[in-house]
Amino acid sequence: MKTAEKLLVRALKGETLDRPPIWLMRQAGRYLPEYRALRTKAGSFLDLCYNPDFAVEVTLQPIRRFGFDAAILFSDILVVPHALGMDLRFEEGRGPLLDALQGDADLARLAMDQFHNKLRPVYSAVSGIRATIPAETALIGFAGAPWTVASYMIEGGSSRDFAKTKAWAYQRPDSFQRLTNLLVEATATYLIAQIEAGAEVLQLFDSWAGALDHASVLRWSLAPMKAIVDRVRMSHPEVPVIVFPRACGAGYLDFARSSFMHGLGLDSGVPLDWAFTQLQGRIALQGNLDPQLLVAGGGAMRDAATKILDVLGHGPFIFNLGHGIVPETPPEHVGELVEIVKAWRR
Repeated sequence: MKTAEKLLVRALKGETLDRPPIWLMRQAGRYLPEYRALRTKAGSFLDLCYNPDFAVEVTLQPIRRFGFDAAILFSDILVVPHALGMDLRFEEGRGPLLDALQGDADLARLAMDQFHNKLRPVYSAVSGIRATIPAETALIGFAGAPWTVASYMIEGGSSRDFAKTKAWAYQRPDSFQRLTNLLVEATATYLIAQIEAGAEVLQLFDSWAGALDHASVLRWSLAPMKAIVDRVRMSHPEVPVIVFPRACGAGYLDFARSSFMHGLGLDSGVPLDWAFTQLQGRIALQGNLDPQLLVAGGGAMRDAATKILDVLGHGPFIFNLGHGIVPETPPEHVGELVEIVKAWRR
């Protein structure tokens, strides 16, 4: 089956379909017992990401179980700073931990010289997934956007207020721009390699865009993502790109107007009617069921999913969540959601 015939790609190229394609962020993860079993076998989370056989298997688990219209590479956004030379580890209950960048001297030690060698297992996983997924299933490659990745690099892990990152960006904008430029180069290089390994669609995750004020969203979220997409398009203009500037509020309109991407991912806080009237006429939309409704299931989930379909399903649209699946999600609720979307007709 040709790439252009796959539902996800058709939606991203502006086609309104009889029913939208569905995939879910973090569709491979801890809510699945088969994932937990393989995670235990792998040893560490990074070993799971960097073992191509394991990464292929984890990526395919939700495809076999639920029949999603797209598979997304199993990896992590922080493999990019890891490949640039930062130490990275994952601790249970604490998440990712890095030796935080303190200033320009630390920034100067980051380098691209071993970048592809370190990420070769990821590229092998992409090739393995592409060779084994069903013919009708699209393969999504991904990366973190520079603002979100930089926040982990500067904070040393997760953060509630992003105080160190904001202080660097606000007080030393030229220095922060150098870090951003490096991440633009590295991320574009990484995504191009994923395409060459077999990825058919790309998604950029700016999970912490909502931490920025509006002017900073334009400078540190939108502009770097546009620079990445422009670089990717120079060599692979045919590959659609989705961007997800989570919780950026009215900034979504700036993204839609900029039109450098094919799809715009919406978080759960975006009003459906506003998305329909202000955004969908400009670009394909993706979203935006609250992940906690997927945990709750039942009538609340069914009603919310149907409302999303009824409002946004009459234009170019991809059904997804407003953020990733959480670990406590019952798998049977995911199966029911897929059935709802696949049974809906406009």
